[in-house]
Amino acid sequence: MSVRTLVKSIQDIMRQDTGVDGDAQRISQLCWMFFLKIIDDQDQELELLRDDYRSPIPERLQWRAWAADPEGITGEALQEFVNDDLFPTLKGLIPATPRARTVRSVFEDAYNYMKSGQLMRQVVNRIDGIDFNNLSERQHFGDIYEQILNDLQSAGNAGEYYTPRAVTAFMTEMIEPRPGETMFDPACGTGGFLTCAIRHMREHHVKRPEDEAVMQASLRAVEKKQLPHMLAVTNMLLHGIEDPSFLRHDNTLARPYISWGKDERVDVVLTNPPFGGREEDGIESNFPQHFRTRETADLFLALIIRLLRPGGRAAVVLPDGSLFGEGVKTRLKEALMEECNLHTIVRLPNSVFRPYASIGTNLLFFEKGAPTQDIWFWEHRVPEGQKAYSMTRPIRAEHLADCAAWWGGPHREGRVETERAWKVSAEDVKARGYNLDIKNPYTVAEDHGDPETLLEDLGRAEAEVAALRDQLKAILSEALAR
Repeated sequence: MSVRTLVKSIQDIMRQDTGVDGDAQRISQLCWMFFLKIIDDQDQELELLRDDYRSPIPERLQWRAWAADPEGITGEALQEFVNDDLFPTLKGLIPATPRARTVRSVFEDAYNYMKSGQLMRQVVNRIDGIDFNNLSERQHFGDIYEQILNDLQSAGNAGEYYTPRAVTAFMTEMIEPRPGETMFDPACGTGGFLTCAIRHMREHHVKRPEDEAVMQASLRAVEKKQLPHMLAVTNMLLHGIEDPSFLRHDNTLARPYISWGKDERVDVVLTNPPFGGREEDGIESNFPQHFRTRETADLFLALIIRLLRPGGRAAVVLPDGSLFGEGVKTRLKEALMEECNLHTIVRLPNSVFRPYASIGTNLLFFEKGAPTQDIWFWEHRVPEGQKAYSMTRPIRAEHLADCAAWWGGPHREGRVETERAWKVSAEDVKARGYNLDIKNPYTVAEDHGDPETLLEDLGRAEAEVAALRDQLKAILSEALAR
């Protein structure tokens, strides 16, 4: 049975259970089970490689102890074991090691939704069929896991945690993270930027075991909500990260702005902060008066500017409102352009983040340390023959290839203005009151014809419609009179 077929069969079993209600709960249920299987496979490999290694999970709760035997515990006994022993123990696990802290953070807000021990045993048996120490099988499952994350787009509000792979990959490629550079995602969702950065560095820069160790030690991330945090941690294990405890279950914005010291500065920020929402009461008071707002995206932008060390670089997804907004948004853009070189803005169409968001979004690329001189804009367009992106026809990597080709070398040299690309000076932006919502000057407005002629045509059409309506009324009246 292929891994894809296996995962589908697991989901079909879960649909029979009365306790699992909807996609989000099913994915959450899948995730804690996958987590225990993946971490146990990883534990067994580490036990072979290191004499002193011990799993953070008590022996009786390890996957191999209760799940690996297909004829093992089932029915009410399994239900009681999971609800009364497994979950309470792992939720209360003493975080004596980073891996123990990871296990506890995954389970502290997790739940077992399944009510049938028999159905749960069927799910466990199928999951046990995947060997996560088999590299090819793990890579294949990685693709399936991406599809599971993609499924979140149709799971109500859970879709907010997913950024299209094409977008995360493009931003990562343009930022070019390297092992040893501290990379931070302050609102990491399911870990899409982290996995893209890991893949990129392994493909281009990791040549020795030391490089891998340095890369893993340089990752930083935070996620506020339980479900995406659990998905992200599992994602890290799936990508061979031995210690995903760097991925904290917390709210980055809950910490006072001024408490972030110089020793916590980072080299790279890749993120899609939540936007359009409002933070809980009191969060804005953690920020200086001139940056105080309840708009989440604005608070994240203010913090990112502070957290970058000199020479550090960032790629951030922001909505159109951040570009033209006034008040706090104006002060933020002024600070951004004074403290950083905002060198590129990629303007995306409204449909990139459908179905959970249908507003225009932008990719902002900037570097800390020198003020902005000029800003390059690139207008991304939906491919010809397609009106908009959708779940069935999403944005793909090749759709951004033209922008990647135009981007230029390490210092973005050789850029030229085209029908898709234009340059605006910082002075012009300041004169506009820091309004960055600058339209493509090379777009030719459609010629809809002479207004007088159009009005005449409209009048004739309305008259024809009225005449046809009168004829229809006469026919109906005659028919009713018979």
